[in-house]
Amino acid sequence: GAGENLFIVKDGVIYEPEIASALIGITRATVITLAAELGYKVVSKRLTRDDIYIADEAFFTGTAAEVTPIRELDNRTIGEGKRGPVTTKLQSLFFDVVNGKVPAHADWLTPVA
Repeated sequence: GAGENLFIVKDGVIYEPEIASALIGITRATVITLAAELGYKVVSKRLTRDDIYIADEAFFTGTAAEVTPIRELDNRTIGEGKRGPVTTKLQSLFFDVVNGKVPAHADWLTPVA
């Protein structure tokens, strides 16, 4: 959608559309930082529908989406049709960060009373 960023995973590398096509936002930047911390390479490149069709995994990021796996596109299953291991690791770490469970990123949070 218009409020999310798309990422795909192929052979252990995370790809996102070229920056001109991306929604520059906090969630996107957070996920890219967390991916690097987990040892994943994130590459910006022009992505086609075919790239998505043959991806091992795909997920959206965004304020509302947070980190949401994508199971299919155009009635075509992406990967195994479920949340993949890279998405699972990123989603878990993202939720740990936003729930204050990662002291290294406590400065990213603003407590609300």
